[in-house]
Amino acid sequence: MSSRPKVSFLVAGVQKGGTTALFDYLVEHPGLSLPAIKEAHFFDDETGVDWREPDYERYHALFPADPAGDSRQRGEATPIYIYWPNCLERVAAYNPDMRLILIFRDPIERAWSHWKMEYARGAETQPFAWCIREGRRRVVENDNTPGFHREFSYVERGFYGRQVQRLLSLFPRDQLLFLRSDDLKAEPARILCKVCDFLNAPRFGSVVQKESHVAKDMDYGETINETDREYLRNIFADDRKIFEEITSISF
Repeated sequence: MSSRPKVSFLVAGVQKGGTTALFDYLVEHPGLSLPAIKEAHFFDDETGVDWREPDYERYHALFPADPAGDSRQRGEATPIYIYWPNCLERVAAYNPDMRLILIFRDPIERAWSHWKMEYARGAETQPFAWCIREGRRRVVENDNTPGFHREFSYVERGFYGRQVQRLLSLFPRDQLLFLRSDDLKAEPARILCKVCDFLNAPRFGSVVQKESHVAKDMDYGETINETDREYLRNIFADDRKIFEEITSISF
């Protein structure tokens, strides 16, 4: 284990849920230390880390030296952590006292936003309707991590209930903060107060509203329609009940 102070909090999900905006707010907090770039992708690293004997020096090196003598809390934001297999177990092994912030978005809107991101950057060439139906085979048949996929997991990342159940099997509830992305967007000052209180950090003096990673303005060739929405509502229905019972969050 590195002799440097451990990372003590993570914004661990969800992708396309407002994690970038939250990161952009938190980097301005004088009492917190975050890397210069969002998404460290340490605990989901399947090739660069020997997880039998992990070396955390590379992880800790991402954080700037603290002129106050490393007194600031260290944290980072990598939204794949709540979804990717073994990530949360690796986090718990690294720091069982880790505090985790999860910010959630309606899973249907999240899936649509995720598809637009992949389509805009050229990773996706298929239409959304196909991706959420036949295209899910690409996730199931992924050779490296069957049942998981970094790019094409439009539907799979939206099963929040099962992800939160796994989270609670590894960490006590008082180390978890569940938020809604809509609330961060509408009332950033109130939500940031909750985050600061959760981290036992001083509250922000003032908050200037931020909006990060707005979808690229381009022709996507389609829009999400009611047939697709209804299809996804049915897919997520049972999981959504579990999620709402655990977190009291609804969309």
